[in-house]
Amino acid sequence: MTPSPRVLVVGEALVDVVQRPDGRTERHPGGSPANVALGLARLAHPVRFATRIGADDEGRLVRERLERDGVVLADGSLVAAPTSTASAVLDATGAASYVFDLVWDLPPLDLADAGHLHTGSIAAHLAPGAARVHELFASAGPACTTSYDPNLRPRVIGRAQDERAVVERLVAGSDVVKVSDEDLAWLYPGEPAAQVCRRWAQQGPGLVVLTQGSAGAAAWLAGDPAAISVPARPVQVLDTVGAGDAFMAGLLSGLLDLALVGGPAQRGALHAASAPALMPALRRAVLASSLTCGRAGADPPTRAELLTA
Repeated sequence: MTPSPRVLVVGEALVDVVQRPDGRTERHPGGSPANVALGLARLAHPVRFATRIGADDEGRLVRERLERDGVVLADGSLVAAPTSTASAVLDATGAASYVFDLVWDLPPLDLADAGHLHTGSIAAHLAPGAARVHELFASAGPACTTSYDPNLRPRVIGRAQDERAVVERLVAGSDVVKVSDEDLAWLYPGEPAAQVCRRWAQQGPGLVVLTQGSAGAAAWLAGDPAAISVPARPVQVLDTVGAGDAFMAGLLSGLLDLALVGGPAQRGALHAASAPALMPALRRAVLASSLTCGRAGADPPTRAELLTA
């Protein structure tokens, strides 16, 4: 396999404290960007991760998990403070709702040897770290391709009408956007998700992907109003924790392998790509997400597991 461009993932890392319907409590390292970084590393892509992890037991749990699979922490990511947590309560279907206890800040960063930059979720919205995320994203264009997953957490960020402009600014500055139907229902109440994605695809990204749970996914290419439909993969769901992040990692992995992200030259290839050319990446995303749904917590698959699934 041709060496993959290095990915810089920027965002929060935390510990998910999961309350299961049977009363059991489990602790899993998580945080949406951390899960994406881990997912990419397990799919054999070199990853540098800029985050904020405390010097406590939870921080050790997060750090050991990431480093065991080859994620390299950016300088300044370790701090003398508590690691953030997210308490997830699961319903009978395995769906999770969250309560957060976190602080988000970020060390000074440069793009260094990054071919692709990814961010999303709380990191793009919570002060003071969000300002640095936006500065980095604004400077990324000449150096690397970019991706964004809103993965919005209404209990942590502001009101939908206040966050809409933040999301749209990052969408316009991204080459790849992945968003869930739940995010769009909160952000644009009453507007069909497909209509939002079609509009976003006209505003800068080369690819906008909508995840719809058991209904599969849909995608829109730059300048093309027609949707690409991607069916879901049947799976017995244990829980949905980290499923969207596994989808994001699988999507980026597929695009990296196709040389459609990973540097300025790849940006042109992505914007010129046809629907059939993108299907391998979209299918990999669905497969990665489905395998994660069959496991406890955010536990994305390895490349070997994808090949044998």
